[in-house]
Amino acid sequence: MPMLLKVEEPVPAAPPPPQWHAFLELGFRPLYLAGCLWAAVSVLLWVYAPQALTGPLGGVAWHAHEMLWGFIATIAVGFLFTAGANWTGINPLQGKALGAMTMLWLLARAGYLVPDRTGFWLAACSETLFFAGAAVALGRSIYPARSRRNYGVPVLVLGLGIANVLYLHTVLQGDYALLLARFNLGLLCMAVIALLVARRVIPFFAMRAVPGLDIPMHTRSGQWQLGAGVLAIAFLLAGWMPWAGLALAATGALTCWQLLTWRPWAIRRVPLLWILYVGYAALGTGLLVAAAHAAGWIARQAWPAHVIGAAGFAVLIIGMVTRTALGHLGRPLRTDRSIVAAYALVIAAAALRLAALLPTPWTMGALHASAAAWTLGFALYLWRFFPLLIRPRFDRHS
Repeated sequence: MPMLLKVEEPVPAAPPPPQWHAFLELGFRPLYLAGCLWAAVSVLLWVYAPQALTGPLGGVAWHAHEMLWGFIATIAVGFLFTAGANWTGINPLQGKALGAMTMLWLLARAGYLVPDRTGFWLAACSETLFFAGAAVALGRSIYPARSRRNYGVPVLVLGLGIANVLYLHTVLQGDYALLLARFNLGLLCMAVIALLVARRVIPFFAMRAVPGLDIPMHTRSGQWQLGAGVLAIAFLLAGWMPWAGLALAATGALTCWQLLTWRPWAIRRVPLLWILYVGYAALGTGLLVAAAHAAGWIARQAWPAHVIGAAGFAVLIIGMVTRTALGHLGRPLRTDRSIVAAYALVIAAAALRLAALLPTPWTMGALHASAAAWTLGFALYLWRFFPLLIRPRFDRHS
């Protein structure tokens, strides 16, 4: 009797084991994980255990600092390290040097929680080295490659580090009014970096993902946009608030106009794109709110800080850390339910946080609901991407 042909189902390849070499291959791997983990942990501490924040950098000063420099700027540095390798063909930082940078970041986060000045100084020195090292690493990648369109990137990262030093120095002085000005300086430095990056990558991602979509890159208006942002920083440093307000209004208006020309309706079915559009719209709106604050039309500093930070930066970040991680890990550029749920949670967290600024009986309820949604959103990202970020690229393994 003839032998029957045996047909076996293909067995899926086992994932490669975790590797330190892979984990420290590009900046996005350790810094995306570190930044998103700290986003969740720091908000839990601030909302549910503020009594633990007893160091020289404590209370609302700690919260503002850790959101901007501990979370948002960390993700930005991780992205720029990775993008810098694409721009120039030179990896700015990898291996032991990248591991050392990550350790500096960890020392800073731990040091600020220590209830004495020794921990504060350790943290401040570590964090200063982190931003200075990031600027130098990017410069060593960008300048030798003569990537002229990116010459300003190391300077902006260095400016972010200098704003951090000024902020920490003001903490020791105890001047709350000046502290707000220093925070705004860092916020605007970060906004200029975010605008520079997002204005380039959003139309590029959109045209690759949607067949037939042709939208402008806005190189010329982008130069005006960044110029207005830099002017706003200069006017803020000089204390010329009406002029700072005008520059902020111009930057925000250009941002919103660019978004409208990118045909938002065309990308409504692509979560990897609409999350970036939502974040860019919120960032532009936040800059307009900041202009209104500079003009004296809005009294509370919390409004521009949270529209720009929670609604702008954070929504852009959850979109960027998924889209760029999938691309650099060799994974299909599509979302699953956990990724879309993370998007929805971060957007909900931003909306609830803004609602908590309103003088209503539900302020504390909205604040706690925002913290819960925020933590769950970034926890979902970590659950989905941690196993991928500590392993080699899937396509290289297979």
